[in-house]
Amino acid sequence: MSGDDRECVLEARGLSFSHPGGARPALTELSLRVRRGSFVGLLGPNGAGKTTFVNLITGALTPSGGKVLLQGHDITDLAQADRVKRGIARTFQINTLFLGLTVFDNLYLAVSERMGATRDLIRPAGRRRDVVAEALRFIDMLELESDAGRLVRELPYGRQRLVEIAIALALEPKVLLLDEPAAGVPSAESHLILDAIAALPEDIAVLIIEHDMDVVFRFAREITVLVQGGILASGPPDEIAANPEVRSVYLGEGIHGSGGGHG
Repeated sequence: MSGDDRECVLEARGLSFSHPGGARPALTELSLRVRRGSFVGLLGPNGAGKTTFVNLITGALTPSGGKVLLQGHDITDLAQADRVKRGIARTFQINTLFLGLTVFDNLYLAVSERMGATRDLIRPAGRRRDVVAEALRFIDMLELESDAGRLVRELPYGRQRLVEIAIALALEPKVLLLDEPAAGVPSAESHLILDAIAALPEDIAVLIIEHDMDVVFRFAREITVLVQGGILASGPPDEIAANPEVRSVYLGEGIHGSGGGHG
């Protein structure tokens, strides 16, 4: 096995998917490799297949062809919950938090799931100190200390998205999928999300799915551009920014390269 194979954490191998009754496939034999510690951007206009791809990786959809491999193991037939346990975490375009619980309780539940402590939640007095310490560690990591005791529904939307990233990290993923992490966040709060992305741990693989080129070019070291369910171009940011076909797809949207911060 080559060094590159050992470093490959996530691999999509010839993934295809067609929606029932769809006029054309949503994805056609898409292959992509994500290495440990890398920061990969997935760009594409609406309808390019970005979210379909993420749903196939996480198990929300079943491919009509191809495989999904995690650390070399075929996980194509695994359920979503089993993929989370194996090391795939995801944030969503629209957050999926428990709005009626506090920030701390949301983190406590995530850590409990990862540590196999959910059975202890039925004990009325039962706060496991190790789970509490872990929950607080991720609250501190995302600088959410002042919000720990607040109900999530009381938070500004930008800080709710921070909580979602904290929960994803609390699962200790090998691969973190950020699905349009700044979507719906007011511009005055977007720096919270961008700062959190910049501070992500260097040892996890990050795949960021975006239509906002500025966000992708700010962070990604490798970029893949999807168009109509296939890969149009793939390479480092400067190469993607200079690609005339990519420029044609994004005509008038001001493609530019700015390099990235994470791994």
